[in-house]
Amino acid sequence: MINFRPKDVVSWTNLISSLARRGSSSEMALFEATSMRNSGIEPNSYTLVCLIKASTNLGWIFYGQQLHSYILQSGFDSNIFVSSSLISFYMKCQLFNDAHKVFVDIPQSNVVSWNSLISGYLQCGKFHKALSLVPELDRSDLQADSFTFTAAIAACAKLCFLNLGKSIHSKIVKFGLESCFVVGNCLIDMYGKCGSVEESIRVFHEMINKDVISWNSVIEASARNGELKAALSFLHRMPFPDAISYNEVINGIAQFGNMEDAVRILMETPNPNSSSWNSIIAGYVNKDRAREALDFFSKMHSKDIKMDQFTFSSILSGVAFISALTWGTLIHCCTIKFGLDTPIVVGSALIDMYSNCGQVNMAESIFCSLPRKNLVTWNTMISGYAHNGNAREVIRLFEELKMVQDLEPDAITFLSVLSSCWQNGELMHLGIQYFELMVNYYGIFPTPEHCSCMIHLMGQRGEIRKAERMIHEMGFGSCGLVWRALLGACGVCGDLRVAEVAAAKVIELEGNNEFVYVLLSNISASHGRWGDVSEIRELMREKGLRKEAGCSWIEVENVVSTSAIGADLTLKSNII
Repeated sequence: MINFRPKDVVSWTNLISSLARRGSSSEMALFEATSMRNSGIEPNSYTLVCLIKASTNLGWIFYGQQLHSYILQSGFDSNIFVSSSLISFYMKCQLFNDAHKVFVDIPQSNVVSWNSLISGYLQCGKFHKALSLVPELDRSDLQADSFTFTAAIAACAKLCFLNLGKSIHSKIVKFGLESCFVVGNCLIDMYGKCGSVEESIRVFHEMINKDVISWNSVIEASARNGELKAALSFLHRMPFPDAISYNEVINGIAQFGNMEDAVRILMETPNPNSSSWNSIIAGYVNKDRAREALDFFSKMHSKDIKMDQFTFSSILSGVAFISALTWGTLIHCCTIKFGLDTPIVVGSALIDMYSNCGQVNMAESIFCSLPRKNLVTWNTMISGYAHNGNAREVIRLFEELKMVQDLEPDAITFLSVLSSCWQNGELMHLGIQYFELMVNYYGIFPTPEHCSCMIHLMGQRGEIRKAERMIHEMGFGSCGLVWRALLGACGVCGDLRVAEVAAAKVIELEGNNEFVYVLLSNISASHGRWGDVSEIRELMREKGLRKEAGCSWIEVENVVSTSAIGADLTLKSNII
């Protein structure tokens, strides 16, 4: 075998470029660059662009920084393509200040460097920042191009900024770029994500050239906004629909339509993949039909359809809803078998499932074993402790979360914490402190659910009048949830006057509810006002209201039943 070595910078650059284009060979590209320099040949601007790309592929920050130093020393920093590549490199490494410094130091920037900065912020999820650069580009002597507009439209889609998206659409028409099908596809997607289906369809019809992405975008826009007839019409008219086309329709029908229709479309799909089946499972789970979800999961397993993270996270949510521990354990074994028990989305679903089945120790074991955790994982474990009445563990884990770098508790975290504080009388004082921390330190505006927790807490402290004032001060006077919470708190402290006010508000906002009359009757009885009790019960009879019987799930082996309605869930399948 002849060992060919390049003789000049062009030959070396061709070799390095070929290796850098293949992500798996990026490390070899950098090795060849070292060999090139050892042979006495210096890189040119295109060589440096290829080397920066290889460093980006590998995520080698130190190597990219060394390249940056060489670029500065050799004077290539004035080359717009080299500088734009550096901006992209720093952006993908999330070194935003370094990227911005490279941009500012460019002697004469062009639209390519602006686009590198804008798209970099877009890809890193900093959508507001990406959009803020577009007006700055407008104020410069440069003109935005199709790449600029597609990035801006994509940011509007992520933020659901419909009016700004329309404004950018007007500029696209002004600059004569509406005929570019890439721009058109982004517009269809943006209008769909902003809920403006008619505009999505109009843009689609006005496009002269359409590709498969155009068709799939308009199908997605229709299906995800509940326009199922339009989605089906586009699917049937599409020249060569692919798996994505069918999956979008299946997902839309599963979310907004009849599950039987979604299953029928699945059976008609030429080559259904795991996403097609996942949409059905998720649809059943979201419609509280765990029995059918488990049945479909079993069929998916028996047909050897590849299962992924979404499959297991969806079915585990259904298992958690009905607290079917046996099924949950079997599915956990499946995740281990497929090597999918450690990803964040599956790990969080397992924690939730075990917590809902009362197996907090198992949930905690999984939480501790996960190699990576995000805020959802922390919230799931904190919620699991709260769900099982372990208030002190809620507080302990919350305090740990506060110390985790790059993570901050959110509104969901505080809801679990506040709920635990009012359910545990010894921690009521912490509830007040955490509520103030949420508002004043983390800047989280309270929701009606947070307000309800505080009302319960105040009710236990005998501060029911203060709780009533808080409802008005927070602007929740037209929210039935908080008035129901206030009525419930009155049941604890026995304040009949506030109870009557709260009951009237609940009836006004939510209509007649047996809960209101039963609780009002109990409070009246606690005050010895038996005449009022008789009147309330007579009023309930006139309105046809009666106290509903409670029910609970119980599982024996793989049979889940509820004592109130006698239903059972019996699914037998060898899924391991």
